[in-house]
Amino acid sequence: MSTVEERVKKIIAEHLSREPEEILPLDDFVEDLGADSLDVVELVMRLEDEFKMEVPDEDAEKIKTVQDACNYVSQVLRVADGYK
Repeated sequence: MSTVEERVKKIIAEHLSREPEEILPLDDFVEDLGADSLDVVELVMRLEDEFKMEVPDEDAEKIKTVQDACNYVSQVLRVADGYK
């Protein structure tokens, strides 16, 4: 099974027409990867689909980098599994 980071990078790479190896944890979706606001919304929606979760708008606004996305998904999955 792929790690959260690998799965997140794959989603970003597919959506932004990049290779997963090009995507770094500290890359900002807009500044470094060239995403626009619609791309960011669509990326969050794809994360929701991939990880079977909902991201409230106020949380989605805080997801600015690849690492932010990985951390958020990991946190939600830990809580869902009963870990804190």
